[in-house]
Amino acid sequence: MYSLARELLFKLSPETSHELSIDLIGAGGRLGLNSLLCKAPASLPVEVMGLRFPNPVGLAAGLDKNGDAIDGFGQLGFGFIEIGTVTPRPQPGNPKPRLFRLPQATAIINRMGFNNHGVDHLIERVKAAKYSGVLGINIGKNFDTPVERAVDDYLICLDKVYAHASYITVNVSSPNTPGLRSLQFGDSLKQLLDALRQRQEALTGQHGRRVPLAIKIAPDMTDEETAMVAAALLEAGMDAVIATNTTLGREGVESLPFGNEAGGLSGAPVREKSTHVVKVLAGELGGRLPIIAAGGITEGAHAAEKIAAGASLVQIYSGFIYKGPALIREAVDAIAEARRAGQ
Repeated sequence: MYSLARELLFKLSPETSHELSIDLIGAGGRLGLNSLLCKAPASLPVEVMGLRFPNPVGLAAGLDKNGDAIDGFGQLGFGFIEIGTVTPRPQPGNPKPRLFRLPQATAIINRMGFNNHGVDHLIERVKAAKYSGVLGINIGKNFDTPVERAVDDYLICLDKVYAHASYITVNVSSPNTPGLRSLQFGDSLKQLLDALRQRQEALTGQHGRRVPLAIKIAPDMTDEETAMVAAALLEAGMDAVIATNTTLGREGVESLPFGNEAGGLSGAPVREKSTHVVKVLAGELGGRLPIIAAGGITEGAHAAEKIAAGASLVQIYSGFIYKGPALIREAVDAIAEARRAGQ
């Protein structure tokens, strides 16, 4: 059924089909239809960041930026859902067109630019949702906030979403907000992490609940840079790292239609690069900080590959667009099989 739906959706422009898909998934959730149409994956519980996940396969941020289809995605079998990226104030994002399919490569290029309705809208959507599973909220900065003031935006969002999130992801790695990726390095990263940790401690006391913080990083760093980020995350006492966001590289897609469009490349072409970052992180972190792996999972075996590389959880985005909910079950089954084989 999904193959037919995808064929119809792919006749529309990428952004139109994206918006329609969110509407349909959201409507299916409100009517309780998604759980009837999708076979649930096997139970494969895992505990990460002090949270219990029914299975280790989650939805990556970016698909449901505003939290408009939380219940719908929750009925598809994901072990957890991450919504956002959300910013303090609403913003339209970059000019259209800004989303491009590369079906020959099972890939997508986007330069959306954190288009969202703002953090207050997202919170209202979370309050209205019936979903009771693990919910991550991904936060970022407004495009017109100077990088040197970025911490202010992150703290605004952190304050507002804290009571409503199972965990919070700090996005410092989108390639589509000018200057954002500079926050991954040196003093800028240390200052941001220190401010986040201090506010997290204050909010823990205020709410009587500690909400874990994860940092989402880019795949385009050298091994040395990745090692430095790992050390900074450990020093600051962060709770997890998400590896990785989209890549600015174009290896393997340069000759394809839209292959040289500006923006972040996701899907199959980023798989090996993202998995390499997971391996480097795993070596540096030594199990002291959990890794959530994202990037290029288009088959169940790719999810198992990420776990074998050192990840505790995985997230899918582009693979879900190309393969639909069946990929969730396929990924859970592959991880379960790899676990059995390793016992």
